[in-house]
Amino acid sequence: MRVAILDDIHDAWRGTAGVKRLRERAEVVIFTKPFGSPAVLRGFDALIANRERTKLSRELLKQLPDVRVIAQTGNHAAHLDFAAAADFGIVIAHAGGGYSIGAAELTIGLAQAVMRRIPQCDAALKRGEWPTPLTPILHGKTLGLVGLGRIGKHVAGLGNAFGMRVLAWSPTLSEDAAADAGVERRELEDLLAASDVVSIHVPLAPSSRDLIDARRLALMKPTAYLVNTARGPIVTEAALVAALERRRIAGAGLDVFDQEPLPKDHPLTRLDNVVLAPHIGWPTDDGYEKFAATAADALLAYLDGREFPIFKPH
Repeated sequence: MRVAILDDIHDAWRGTAGVKRLRERAEVVIFTKPFGSPAVLRGFDALIANRERTKLSRELLKQLPDVRVIAQTGNHAAHLDFAAAADFGIVIAHAGGGYSIGAAELTIGLAQAVMRRIPQCDAALKRGEWPTPLTPILHGKTLGLVGLGRIGKHVAGLGNAFGMRVLAWSPTLSEDAAADAGVERRELEDLLAASDVVSIHVPLAPSSRDLIDARRLALMKPTAYLVNTARGPIVTEAALVAALERRRIAGAGLDVFDQEPLPKDHPLTRLDNVVLAPHIGWPTDDGYEKFAATAADALLAYLDGREFPIFKPH
């Protein structure tokens, strides 16, 4: 089997244990730059897609008659034409890699950065200034988690370690499940009103798009902060910008946006109560190791005729 790993822009796959296992059974070629012409991928039996970097359209897949299986890393695949894959007899394996510890840790990092004004202080010192802002800490504050999946539960543990009171909501969360995770279950509106830091951890779906809209943002305390490491459209971006501009909430730490890359003239880039990150929650050493491991598991199972997880689009 010939395997192409696409868009490894960090050159992170080469040294992973998963790739080493694959190379025992298959020829593996890693593309650290865009592959250019589809002709370059002809002759490969399998593709490994790095999250949503490569658009796997019908037009592209039609030009790759040798591809029989695609290992899709992560849990989102809006870039992939599933109908076309089915028409061409291509199986989509799910190499989820588990949950993103990187996104969970970044949640706390963004909260601290925006609350303690770390980027502003760094910039001021580099200008030769010596600011002394009075800033809030996490200890003793209330952390509200909108979503309590695997990432949310990891953030809950971090919040507890910081001495925070942790609240959580999700559509299916029960009191018992919340207690097992060391959090208090609240209805969404109550959680927003009670929290000092609100963090988003639900997946993007039709039911969660614009979940945190202008009405719900208005429920938050003027001293509260919003952190989003999930997906941009879960929060109504225009309403968030307005709330930040008017100081209706104290600030936000954002790793995800409606449009990515974020346009350079976007209103968020002009606000001093926002810390922005370029969707860096998932690309970590741990993340790539897990993607490589689950991709290798899936492709080796395919090669041996064993069962493997199939990607089911949301």
